[in-house]
Amino acid sequence: MSTDLLTVLLLLAAAIVMFAINKPRVDAVALLMLVLLPFTGVLSMNEALAGFSNPNIVLIGAMFVIGEALARTGVARGIGDWLVRYGGTSAWRLLVLLMLAVGFLGAFMSSTGVVAIFVPIVLRMASRSGIPAGQLMMPMAYAALISGMMTLVATSPNLVINYEVVRSGADGFSFFSFTPFGVPILIAGTLYMLLLRRWLGGASPAGSAEPLRPDLRNLVEHYALGNREYRVRVKPDSPLLRRRLGDLELTAKVGARLIVIERGSGRARRLLPRTDDSVLEPGDTLLLDMDDDAADVEALCRDYGVELLPRSGSYFTDRPQDVGLVEVMLPYQSAFAGKTVAEAEAMSQFELTLVGMRRRRGALEPHHLREKLLKAGDTLLLAGPWRAIRRLQKGGQDLVLLNLPKEFDEYLPAAKRAPYAVLTLLVVIVLMATGIVPNVQAALIGCLMMGLFRCIDIDGAYRSIQMKSLIMIVGMMPFALALDRTGGVDIAADFLVGVLGNSSAQLILTVLFAITVLLGMFIVNTANAVLLIPLALAIAEELQASPYPFAMIVALGASAAFMTPVSPVNTLVTTAGNYRLADFIRVGLPLTLIVGAISVAMVPWLLPLYP
Repeated sequence: MSTDLLTVLLLLAAAIVMFAINKPRVDAVALLMLVLLPFTGVLSMNEALAGFSNPNIVLIGAMFVIGEALARTGVARGIGDWLVRYGGTSAWRLLVLLMLAVGFLGAFMSSTGVVAIFVPIVLRMASRSGIPAGQLMMPMAYAALISGMMTLVATSPNLVINYEVVRSGADGFSFFSFTPFGVPILIAGTLYMLLLRRWLGGASPAGSAEPLRPDLRNLVEHYALGNREYRVRVKPDSPLLRRRLGDLELTAKVGARLIVIERGSGRARRLLPRTDDSVLEPGDTLLLDMDDDAADVEALCRDYGVELLPRSGSYFTDRPQDVGLVEVMLPYQSAFAGKTVAEAEAMSQFELTLVGMRRRRGALEPHHLREKLLKAGDTLLLAGPWRAIRRLQKGGQDLVLLNLPKEFDEYLPAAKRAPYAVLTLLVVIVLMATGIVPNVQAALIGCLMMGLFRCIDIDGAYRSIQMKSLIMIVGMMPFALALDRTGGVDIAADFLVGVLGNSSAQLILTVLFAITVLLGMFIVNTANAVLLIPLALAIAEELQASPYPFAMIVALGASAAFMTPVSPVNTLVTTAGNYRLADFIRVGLPLTLIVGAISVAMVPWLLPLYP
């Protein structure tokens, strides 16, 4: 073994240890290796940085944007809501529908993103059905991992592996090359989880624990807002028509404060900003907050020509996509300190209405708030459109954001653009499946279409790109070249071929699958694929066999990260499902063996070693 190879192996071992203990974070480890590898003399700095020009890095980033657009438009959550609606209270039906839905969505979106979307949905399903959340969280996570075996773009390791296959001189995999393996594995995984669901550990039924973040219902109860909500519809003969809101003085005359204006119905329904220059039209629905507990609502309807609509008693929380609540604090330097609420609202440009106040520990009486004097340190409850609440996240010196309710995570900024998002996804799939243009170009076309259809804005697109993941991939890529150049890949391949050379194809693939799974217990799957695909291709070359079965077995093994919470997918459900490391090993080991058996049986059958 040469000194260069020994140095590279020591750096690789150090990286694996840091990945395993998660100190420092994975992208910092990757950057550290990116800096240190050129000092070995095996690689130049330009070669170490070559990953940044890899088209697959651009492709992965583009798929993050497309996945975020699907989330923002509600395509993913729509599937989740369908599960809640049709799953009923049957545990087995919920589990089957959940795993199939997550497996399908994860074929086109980041599996981590799919799990993040589905965690609150699963909690809601568990709460409605009385099923412990722990019986659904792990099946959902495992379905997301299996979804990485469904299509070429389903997970980053597939793209990394395909790039290396193409670089070796082969044509590479097609968009649906993984599907014949992923579908039977998903079915087998679903059946397995059905058998084991009663023995899954985890939490008691969702909702039994105190939520870490308040929801809208908590805030309505805490600030006693239930009786302040009114909804009225403007009649065709109303004196409010064709007059500026600023001229109506509804608050001063009748104590009614306008939260939001709804115009239109169905898909044409939209929320209008509440400004002094807004003009009302017949049929507009006004969501009002009555600050005066002695207000005569019937007289208001009669005098202003509006129709009183039924109240929900929950202060508009039955419309979580329209109206939100948020707690903020008044800092000492705030321009609102020392002003009355009425004066502060006149100064504010946030389109939000103050509907509750908390001074020290207790909430103040929820009426006649406009007369209250604001003091530094006051906690204020604001109501209004979610888009206005989102603007508070940008920060400022007048208000400090304290508590965003859980429903904020479910707000869909572009819900009406869902059909365009689905159309864009179909276009991307067709372009990739037919090979009309390179995959990276198809993904970039999809990003442009999502932007053109306003499914996502530029800022949202940049935020959706998980730079931590991309840096980690780029930083680990030079190891493959360093190990190849120092002979490490050839030594490992020669050893395995020497030991298994006269064995069956199934045994060689089994060993390669096992190595991939074992390494995946300590490092994330993309780094796993980066390190092992050179070995797989070297073994294929030693045996003068096709590279495809060896590359495919590494890809399937990289996605079979069922036994460890190191996987980001499993990490997301560990707390929500109240799991321990032992739970992942106890449930994940048999599933890993099942997936391995299916993979080893099907890979040489569908991808012959010697075509």
